[in-house]
Amino acid sequence: MKTVKKNIIAIVLFGLCTVSAFGADTDQQQPRGRHQGPPPEAYEACEGKSEGDTAEFISPHGDTVTGVCELQGDRLVLRTDNPPPEGRDRGND
Repeated sequence: MKTVKKNIIAIVLFGLCTVSAFGADTDQQQPRGRHQGPPPEAYEACEGKSEGDTAEFISPHGDTVTGVCELQGDRLVLRTDNPPPEGRDRGND
């Protein structure tokens, strides 16, 4: 009977470790609350404009973001005059 209990405990512990390992892996792949790349507003600000034109949009924080439209791939996107520092989420100031 002791062997059966030990096997059950081992299986349960193995299952818990497996679930924990997979959960930690997905958190590392994509941090929550972080946006990768330009926001949709940066593309919308350059709609109907040409490369090198100035444009602006209002950020979700209420700031006016200004910059110059530049080609990124096959789309124009606003390259801001004052981009936020690398690795820093402005929403957590």
